[in-house]
Amino acid sequence: MTSDSYNVTESPFKVAIVIPTYNEAETLPALVEKIRSLEIDGLGFVIVDDGSPDGTGGIADGIADEFPSVFIVLHRQGKLGLGTAYMAGFQTALDAGAQKIIEMDADHSHPPEELPSIVEKLNSSDVVVSSRYTQGGGVDPNWSWGRKQISYWGNVGIRLILGLKVKDATAGFKGFRRSALETIGIDRLKLSGFGFQAEVAYRCQQSKLKITEHPYVFMERTAGKSKMSFAIVVEAFFRLSWLRIRG
Repeated sequence: MTSDSYNVTESPFKVAIVIPTYNEAETLPALVEKIRSLEIDGLGFVIVDDGSPDGTGGIADGIADEFPSVFIVLHRQGKLGLGTAYMAGFQTALDAGAQKIIEMDADHSHPPEELPSIVEKLNSSDVVVSSRYTQGGGVDPNWSWGRKQISYWGNVGIRLILGLKVKDATAGFKGFRRSALETIGIDRLKLSGFGFQAEVAYRCQQSKLKITEHPYVFMERTAGKSKMSFAIVVEAFFRLSWLRIRG
C-alpha cells in the first residue's frame, strides 16, 4: 500500500470522505464533483484504490493534482477486501488530522446530498448510520420484491446474530467522530469482506458510543458492476456468528 497523492493547503482537514474503489472510473469524478458542490467546510478525500484495471487510481491521482484541499490516494496491489480498504482509509484520515470521517461507496448508491446532515449530526453523536430501515429510509423502488426481501431479512438475521440495536446492520454509509474510531480501535477489526460493516456496528455498540440513525434511500449504482454475491453473504453470516461467540 502506498499513499502517493497529497494536496494540502492551510485549510484544516475537518471532514474526510473515505471512498474505496475498484473499477469506478465512470463514477468517481462525478461523485467528487457532486460532493464538492455541497461546500462542506474543511472537506477532504481519502480514496483507497485496489489496483483497478480500468485506471480508477490514475483518475484519482489526476483529481488530486487539481483539488484545492486535502486529497489522498492510497494505491493497493490488487483486491485486498473492502474491510481492509476502509481500515487503511480511516487510519490515513486520522493521521491527516480529520475530525469527522465519513465512509461511502463510489457508485452513487449513497446520495451525496445527505452529507451535510450527517456532518451536522456528528456534532451531537459519536456515530451516524445512514439507514435504509429506519423511518423515512428505503431502497431503490425499482428493486424486485425478491431482492427487497433478501436485503431486509438478511439485515434482520445479522442484527439477531450480533444483538444489534441499529436497524441497518450492514450500512456502508456512516459517519464517525475521530474519537469514535479511536475508541473502537481500527486495528481491532477483523472482518475484511461484507461482514465488515456489521462488525463496525457491533464494536460501536460494545463501546457504548452514541449512535444516531439517519434515514436515506439507497439507490442502484449508476454505472459499473456490483461486487456482491450470494456466497459473500453466506460467508459473512458464518464469520459474524463466530465474532459474536468470541466477543
